[in-house]
Amino acid sequence: MGVVTPSTDRTPKQDRSRATRRRLLEAAVACLAEHGWAGSTVSVVAERAGVSRGAAQHHFPTREDLFTAAVEYVAEERSAALRALPVQGRTAVVAALVDLYTGPLFRAALQLWVAASNEEQLRPRVTELEVRVGRETHRIAVELLTADETRPGVRETVQGLLDMARGLGLANVLTDDTARRQRVVAQWAALLDDALN
Repeated sequence: MGVVTPSTDRTPKQDRSRATRRRLLEAAVACLAEHGWAGSTVSVVAERAGVSRGAAQHHFPTREDLFTAAVEYVAEERSAALRALPVQGRTAVVAALVDLYTGPLFRAALQLWVAASNEEQLRPRVTELEVRVGRETHRIAVELLTADETRPGVRETVQGLLDMARGLGLANVLTDDTARRQRVVAQWAALLDDALN
């Protein structure tokens, strides 16, 4: 019989597995944002994450599994960060909500939406994910803005803010739109003060 030697790696297997999964998800979002759907393969993501393709496929059997999970993961991280925001003025809340749509997550999600518009097997997964993320973002926005949706027009006003933020995200895809975006955020905050008070 051979001698069994204890592993020198003291990190539990489950923790290493979670860390690998997290690295894959973060790499997938970065790849989508930088290279688009066509340039984001499981192999490219695995290399960026520093893991083998086999390890990537162990966690995510298909490309669709990997990229929908990646966008969902980052959306949940952003939602958690939004929920943790201290109660602030409306300008800070509007700016934080707009930031959701102007960073790498939005670019990655946009690439996923475009791919889903052309790929039947991806479309239902992305549509369901967008519905969930949209509802959660709306709920958080209502909470942060202390908006009373029982009042007529308030729900639509909050949704208009989120739609406007998405539009600002699209405007920012090709060029840096920061200066104009800051003016729009300030104006929307003032409009929200009037509409929600």
